[in-house]
Parts: sequence; C-alpha cells; structure tokens
Amino acid sequence: MNGSTFWKIVLSMLLSIWAVSNIIPVKDTPFEVYAASQVKAEKEAFDALSARVDAAVEAGAYPTYYVALSKIVEKDQIDLSRYYPEIDLSDVKNLDKRNDILLKYLLNKSQGKVKLGLDLKGGVSFTFKVDEGDLSQQETRRTEELEQAKGIIAQRIDGLGVAEPIVRIKGNNRIEVQMPGISTKDNPEAIDSISAPALLEFSMVHRTVKPWTTPSAPAGYTLKVEETINPKTGEIEKRPEYVKKIPLLTGDIIDKAYATQNPYGGYEIILNFTKEGQDKFTKVTGQIAEENEKTNTIGQLAIILDGKLYSAPTVRNEIRGNASISGSFDQREAIELANILNNPLSVGLEVEQVYEVGPTLASGARDASLKAGMIGALLVIVFMTAYYGVFGGIAMLTVFVNVLLVFGSLSYLGSTLSLPGVAALVLTIGMAVDANILILERMREELQAGKSIQTALVNGYDKVFSTIVDANVTTMITAVILIFLGTGPVKGFGVTLAIGIVATVFCALIVNRWLLDLLIGYNFIKKGFYCQMLGRQNLQFLNHAKKAFTCSWCIVLLGVISIIAHRDNLLGIDFKGGDELSISYTSELSIAEIKQAAALDMDSIAHYASEVSASDSELAEAYQLVLSDNGFGEVNAVFPKPIGEGVERLAVQTELGKGVAFYDTLQKIFPDNGLDLLGETTVGSSVGADVTRGAFISIFLSLGGILLYVALRFEFGYGIGAITATVHDILMTIGLYVTLGEFLGIGSGQFTAPMIASILMTVGYSINDTIVVFDRIREELDLNPDMSLKEVVHLAINRTLSRTILTSLTTLLATLALYIWGSGIIVDFSLVFLLGILTGTFSSIFIASPVFYWYHKGDRRKVEEHHVLPTYDWHTDEMDSAQ
Repeated sequence: MNGSTFWKIVLSMLLSIWAVSNIIPVKDTPFEVYAASQVKAEKEAFDALSARVDAAVEAGAYPTYYVALSKIVEKDQIDLSRYYPEIDLSDVKNLDKRNDILLKYLLNKSQGKVKLGLDLKGGVSFTFKVDEGDLSQQETRRTEELEQAKGIIAQRIDGLGVAEPIVRIKGNNRIEVQMPGISTKDNPEAIDSISAPALLEFSMVHRTVKPWTTPSAPAGYTLKVEETINPKTGEIEKRPEYVKKIPLLTGDIIDKAYATQNPYGGYEIILNFTKEGQDKFTKVTGQIAEENEKTNTIGQLAIILDGKLYSAPTVRNEIRGNASISGSFDQREAIELANILNNPLSVGLEVEQVYEVGPTLASGARDASLKAGMIGALLVIVFMTAYYGVFGGIAMLTVFVNVLLVFGSLSYLGSTLSLPGVAALVLTIGMAVDANILILERMREELQAGKSIQTALVNGYDKVFSTIVDANVTTMITAVILIFLGTGPVKGFGVTLAIGIVATVFCALIVNRWLLDLLIGYNFIKKGFYCQMLGRQNLQFLNHAKKAFTCSWCIVLLGVISIIAHRDNLLGIDFKGGDELSISYTSELSIAEIKQAAALDMDSIAHYASEVSASDSELAEAYQLVLSDNGFGEVNAVFPKPIGEGVERLAVQTELGKGVAFYDTLQKIFPDNGLDLLGETTVGSSVGADVTRGAFISIFLSLGGILLYVALRFEFGYGIGAITATVHDILMTIGLYVTLGEFLGIGSGQFTAPMIASILMTVGYSINDTIVVFDRIREELDLNPDMSLKEVVHLAINRTLSRTILTSLTTLLATLALYIWGSGIIVDFSLVFLLGILTGTFSSIFIASPVFYWYHKGDRRKVEEHHVLPTYDWHTDEMDSAQ
C-alpha cells in the first residue's frame, strides 16, 4: 500500500465516522426519557421532581412535560444544573437563565439529528389574526398589507433557521404558518419571536427627575424599567427611568442588526444605520451633547423595543458610529432579536389557533413510496452487481458512502429534508452511479486495448477525470445559483444537490479509487468484466439528426400548445390557493377515502349535484364549477390536532370554489361518519410568487452560467449545444407531463410545490448527460487528427453509448419503481423524472451533438481554433508490459 492510498483510506474513514456521528440518533427521544437518562447526581431527588411534573401534566395544568418542568423549577427556584454536573453552567449566575439554557440544551439533544420536512414528518401550525385597525379597508391595499406581513413572517422564520416552512394568507385577515421540526408545546417562545412587531424607538430619559426621588412621572414622560443581570450574583437588577413618550428616532433608521459577543462574555445587538439614519442619529446625539453643556448634566438616550426599555446609555458627545442594544441576552435570544429587528412588522398579530399537523404526504403514501424506493435501490444493486460483478459491488458501496456523507452534511448544517431535498438526493444517486459507470466503461476500453487490469485502472481514471469534474461543475453552477437566488423548496433542492455533488466527486475519485487499488493491488481482482451490453458500434446518428430534431421539436410544440390550452388547470393549490374546510367527525376518514371521493366519476358527481335544492345557490354554483372542470381536481387533507386538546379535526383543501361541493359529496358518500362543517375559508398560495420567480430566474441564470463555463472550458459551440438540449428537455418534459395527464389520465398533469424540484432534476440530468458526450468529442478530436468532425462526433457518441444506456437504465429502474409502487405526489414526481431521463438521453445524442455540429457547419477547423484540450497522464505500452 503506497502513501497515496493510505491517506485516501484515512480521509474516507474519518469523513464516514463524522457523517455517522452527525446522523445518530436518527429519531427523536421523548424529552422526559432523555432528561431522566442524563441525570448524573441526586437521582432520587430528580425522580421526585419528575413525579410532580408528570402529575401536573396529567392534571392538565401544562400541555407537556417540558413546559411543566420549566414552570415548576421557575416557581420553586430549583436549580436543575445540580442534577447534571457534567454540563458546566457555572458561569451563568442567574438561576432562571441557567435553567432555561439547560432545558433548551436537553430538548435539542433529545431530538433526532435528521430533520424532516412538513411533507415527510409534519410539524406545528398556527394562525395569526391581523389587527383590523392596522389594515386598510380598501381591498387592494389590504391584500398588499397582508402580502407584506406574510413576506416578513417568512423572512423571520428563515432567520430562525427553519427550512421550508409554509406561510400563506387565510381569509381576509389571517396568516397561517406551518413549520417543520418546531414544537410550540415545548417551545412557545417560537411564536413570540415571529409575531413580535419589532417597534424600535430612541427616546430621551429625563435629565433630572428620577423615579426613586419623584413618584409621579413628569408631563410627557412615562415610567420604564431596565432589567440587567448582575454578573457576580446572577440577580436581576431593576433600574426605573422616566422616558419621553414621543421618540426622537424610530427603527426606520436601521439598515442591519446583528448579534455579537461583548467583552464581558454576554451578547448584544449591533445596529448599523442607513446613510440617512446615520445623519439623523448624529444630529440627535449632537443636540443632546449641546444640551449637556447648557444644563451641566449628562443626557441619556433610551433604546426601547416593543415598549420594553433595554438600555439607556449616556450621550456625552456627538456619535457618528453604530448603536447597540445591551441586555441579559444569551446567544440565541440575541440572534432572534436581531432577526426581528431586521424584519419589523407594520401590523399587530394575535395568535388565534395552534395545531400539530401531520405530514402532508399521507403515512400510507409515505410508506408505499419508501418501499418503492427500497425496491428501486435493490434493482439497481442487483443490476450493477450482475453486470459488473465485483466492480459493481464496489460501485454500490461507494454510492452508499456518498449517501451517508450527504445525510451527515445535511444534519450538520441543520437542513430540513423534504420532498425537493429527496429529489436532489435521487439526482445525486443517479450522478454517483453514472460516475462509477464512466470509470468502469473506460476501464473496459483499456482492457479491450490489451492493457493489464492495473494499467486499465490507472488509465481509466486519468481519462475520466475531466469528464467527471466537468459534468459535476456544470451541475454545481445550477445548485449554487439555486441556493443564492432560490427560496423555500427551491433553495432546499439546491443545498442538497450541492452537497451531493461534492460527495459524488469525492466518492468517485477517492473512495472508489482506493477500494479498487487495494483489491487489484492485492490480487483479489485479477480479471476484468464478463458482461458487455454493447460492443463496438458505428451508428451514424447525424444522418438521422435532422429528422429526429424536427420530430422532437414538433412534440415540444404540441406540448407547449397543451400547456397553453390547459393553463387554467396547470397549477395546483400550492400555487393558486383554494378553499379550506374544517370538519369534525365521529368516525375518522382515512386520507385514501378522501382521495377516493376526490376522484369520483362525473356521473356520480352529476347525480349528487341533481339532489341539491334550488334554494341553495352557493352549493349549486360550486357543483356547476366541478362539472365544468370535469371533476374536483386536486384535494389535500390533513388531521390537525389543537395543542392542549385531545381532539382531532379534518382539514380539507380543494380548488377555489369547490369546497362546499366536496363537503356535500363527502357527506353523501360517508353518511355514518358524523361529518360536521365547522368552517370554510379561502387560503392563499403556499408557494409565493417569489419562490416561482426565483426558480425561473435561477434556471435562466444557470443556463447562462453553464454556457459561459462550457464556452471557456470547451468551446462556444459546445455551450450552444448544451443550452439548446437543456431548454428542449425542460419544454418536452413539461409538455409531455401535461399532455399525458390531461388526455390519457397518466399522472395528474398538474404542478404542485414539489414538482418544481422534479423540473430542476431534469435540468441537472440533462446537463450531466450532455457534458459526458461533449467531453468525449473533445478527447476524440485530439486523438484523431485525420478524422472529419462528423466522424469524430459519431465515434464519440458510439464510444459513450454503452455508458449512456447503462446510466439511463439504472436511473430508470429506480425511478420506475417509485412510479409503479409509489403513492400520492410521488407518482407525479417520478413520472416527470422518468420523462426527463428519456428526453435527456435522447437530447444528448440527437439535439446537443447535432447543434454543436451544425453550429460549426461540419468544419473541425472552426472547433480547433478555440478548443481547450483535456490533459491526461498517459501510460505507454512499454509501461504496460513492464507491469
């Protein structure tokens, strides 16, 4: 074993151990169980305290063990740190603060490290009622105000590190928030940090009159109390001040707020001013300094947030720098406060309802899709092992390490894994398998040229290096742009994909390499491959390119026409909003039964519509809409559970205007379930226009970035071919998906939030496939100087044809399993990717390569003028025979 192999092994092992440590524990441990397991001292005393807490929860005094424990120790002034001596909090002198830090630490440690999104695990939902006095009575203006408040709430949640929440307008004065991985039962302050208005004011403190000498506030002033923690004793010290009611400055002078540690180990919030705000602050502090000289006193400028006095620093001179808010903050509180200040609300919010919500992907659909994913993975493993033998087994082990590193990295970053993230993970696995197939097929070529297996390994890696790097860099360009410009599910897709790309390159070039080096070097593998799907081919693809190109773009055109014709039904509730029904029941309905009602045939719907009384115009109108649209369309259902109550309700979302008709249908299909309509309201889109716009902008800029990279790394003609193929694949995939759904009933033909990720998968797959072919064209141009450009293109496509078919086949096996055995949105999700795989495979041969060829008018000299050639470490025949 040489030194190079040794460090690769060590690095791989260390990273694998690191990944596993970040993933375990996978699932949450009940807080009470975890807290009891970590007690290291005075166990009997803790057990007695725990019994009191349990009794309080059972009596209904508190909603959860966590809240009960925190309230009881606060009331009785019990120091929890004495039970956990291994957790050093000796530097925190204040008892309440120490208990709070300890409880949050234990709560965090009790939770599983793999965070799942709302669609996979569920979370918490709460509805804010907006103060009517803060809203305009003019409808358009009111809508703008609600949209602004919705955007600010989304930004605050993002600042809390919660990935992929759902924020939408409900009715005409409510905003609903759903957050994965957050429990307001155990973390009630999470709501406060989102709903706080963040009204920041700077007001003068009375220079001479003080509360401890004068009990009544002077005219124009009000009493405020500043609370600080004594760093020596930990006691809370209160200092009252008379503060002017009318502020000198407000929060609109602030450009950016951020938390930082002060010299004493505590935390404060630094306030950076806008340019205009800096001028105002300088002017005000200058006036205070002038007044100091006139009155021979020292002025104080109070910093007040939401009515609370945080600090009242003295002002001795004109201040041109930044301001700061000091107080008894821990790091988390300081960060949350800075986040609130950066996103101030202009309307008051009142928490109206708090619910636990189950996963939006129903448990049956989730379990079925998980089973389908396992079947798909097994099919790929069986195929790779059967086709490549030991080499295929090594490749699958490499892919497993790849996935392990992705999960470990996501967990380390605190990212939430939802369906778009799963999509990026599927694409990552596809690219990882592709990288291994590239390596093994190049090794096969070397063996067929008469090289030894050792030299075939070295040469194969040398020649495939640039292909793997280029294919992954072009996809990374897309991922990075999605991260910086995308929001919500789009950004989540980009983060997972970026991590997956790095893991793919590492595993393909490092992990797989040392595994093969060891097995071949120690003669565990002595022979090459036994199976070969395609031998040497000489198919003349360009001879048929014009026909294929014309036919494919005709299909694209028909797809675009289908999209335009069905544009009203193209987008689902996630994009357009709809009706939401709150229904109670005596006998629970399953999600499957609700979906069955939604898929009712038109004759049955017409029959139910005929039974509607003529006086019930609203219901009749709703049925008429359903009939004109050929069905109920998309229907979603969850079972929200009000926190603190032992009841569940059914929340059903339908397309706009169809809600009451669907409820009437449910009642008639399930008359014995005791259904009762508690309320109906309209809900806005959960995928804001900014998410959709960000996705389109990201794709557009990605295409530009890919064009630039390919033009610089290869040559401009390659870039034109790659972009044309990618645009072709996006349009054809969407067009075929809509057409199949609308005319053949294959899939829904409708786009919901997770479907954005499926389109992004198509982009990634298309680019990867095209770059592999282009890299081989570039290589063959260098190796065959006497061939025409047409001959080189044919040779390159034929040489990569086995890899193209094998990669498509393995990816199709996994995706087809999801389509056949999956359920719910996963079926549509996998259908889009199936179409993307087929169009991507087709376009790399019949779109990208011909466009490149036509761009240069078949003249290789035009290519060579700007060609950037790859470099290889070539091994001669003499070196081969020496080994």
